[in-house]
Amino acid sequence: MRILLALMAVLALAVPSLAEHRTLHVIVMDPLSAPLSCDCVKGYAQRKYEKLGEFLAKKLERPVKVTWSESLVKATQETGGEAHLVIGKHSVVLHDAQKLARPYEPIAALTGSDGETTQTGLLVVRTPDSAQKVEDLKGYRVFFGPEDCDEKCAVVINMLKEAKLPVPKERETYPSCSNAAAKLMELKADEKAVAVISSYAEPLLAGCGAVKKGDLRVIARSKPVPFITAFADGKLSTAEQESIKTALLAVAEEVELLEALETEAGFVPFESVVQAQATSTKAVDGKK
Repeated sequence: MRILLALMAVLALAVPSLAEHRTLHVIVMDPLSAPLSCDCVKGYAQRKYEKLGEFLAKKLERPVKVTWSESLVKATQETGGEAHLVIGKHSVVLHDAQKLARPYEPIAALTGSDGETTQTGLLVVRTPDSAQKVEDLKGYRVFFGPEDCDEKCAVVINMLKEAKLPVPKERETYPSCSNAAAKLMELKADEKAVAVISSYAEPLLAGCGAVKKGDLRVIARSKPVPFITAFADGKLSTAEQESIKTALLAVAEEVELLEALETEAGFVPFESVVQAQATSTKAVDGKK
């Protein structure tokens, strides 16, 4: 009996050790990462997450495998269902997590080169268009983005409602910002339409040739929404989630890694993003 109890005790200690040293699967869905973007704008949208993988492997003392994909569903098919850390657009990751019926906890947000952790939706028209603000869009076709992109769908619907404009029952939806912008430029001069693009994509449109510089004009910007967020698999232990979060926050101390990820201050606790957004919303509401 004593031998059996001793063996059980040894196994109990071994299980956490094995969990800590198994491969950590990191899924990157960041549209500004090198494999998911283009190199048409020098020094922009070429984030090297393989460098983050190397850093995490050293920090956590366990193997790290980085997989890039625009879809969490497809990514897990490549990793045998494993997705311990997912880094991508906040609303897109949540949307895909619902498809998989898996719990994910936001633990950190990546700051951009401007230090911001949020993005906005931009309403753009062709430069000669007479529209100057949202209220001028009565009778216009609206080119929305996919439903999983809050900045190009949900918040824009709210903008139209606040401006007392009708929301189309059947939305005209385009899979990418470049698709929406290109379609806008194909219209006849007398056709009225507005395209919704993500703020982070604005520099890429002209750079990638979707439109020419000066073709489009921004008439409105949506309220900010969380942008690139790091999610931990909810099935991980609290200790594992905390160790991963601590490692991510330590990126702020690595100058070369900050450059590789095109970030000003690395990752910050996600709760700070929520607090900042709440403060911003109160400030806006207070002005009404």
